[in-house]
Amino acid sequence: MELVQDTSRPPLVKVKGVPLIKYFAEMVGPLQSFQAWPDDLLISTYPKSGTTWVSEIVDMIYQGGDLEKCHRAPIYVRVPFLEFKCPGVPSGLETLKETPAPRILKTHLPLALLPQSLLDQKVKVIYVARNAKDVAISYYNFYKMAKLHPDPGTWDSFLEKFMDGQVSYGSWYQHVQEWWELSRTHPVLYLFYEDLKENPKRETRKILEFLGCSLSEESVDHIVQHTSFKVMKKNPMTNYSTIPTEIMDHSISDFMRKGVCWSGWVLGEGRVEL
Repeated sequence: MELVQDTSRPPLVKVKGVPLIKYFAEMVGPLQSFQAWPDDLLISTYPKSGTTWVSEIVDMIYQGGDLEKCHRAPIYVRVPFLEFKCPGVPSGLETLKETPAPRILKTHLPLALLPQSLLDQKVKVIYVARNAKDVAISYYNFYKMAKLHPDPGTWDSFLEKFMDGQVSYGSWYQHVQEWWELSRTHPVLYLFYEDLKENPKRETRKILEFLGCSLSEESVDHIVQHTSFKVMKKNPMTNYSTIPTEIMDHSISDFMRKGVCWSGWVLGEGRVEL
């Protein structure tokens, strides 16, 4: 992949009131004609909430726990990111054209910007919600290393923007709530990042049941082992280290940084460990 122009730090662009990365905003229109297939699976989260983790779990399930098959390509190729666009790099829709059924799709879009076809086809959705405090810290570090975002500025200023819904993808609060509401009328498996950390085997079994899949105890244990944060952080097929430095600069921060649950808040000092 070779970038054809400087993509660094463009300002966010609002679409229906939702701030988005400039290039992602350009994809919202074309996405509306996207045609979902009934056997598609959509993984939806607000950014930095465990999307890659659950994507790898699902792909391992689809591959029957075969690790070598999951090494066939980076996760962003195996699980196309619907609204992704960056000059010089295949877009999410372009990647999707090469993806065989059953397809696993990824999005961070709020419901107002989601392709209607996904809802009309009653495509199954796995949604993952994560504690807003952990999301904000992880998102700040991601902003710094992922250069399609504007410069995040100081932590204090970024946190104010996050709480005000003025970061890419808008309000965390609205995002997690509206997808929860959707679960009442649409086939949504609503998971919590903290539950995945506490008992990954139990949550993997929930995913298996939701997908209507069955695997041996040994295969489930194998999936849990190879989708642990420690293993995935070292895996070039999941850690985004294959992305050009011009897009993600891992010398600033790893894409997979800590994967913890609210352990960075320093009690009594009113600050956080970033």
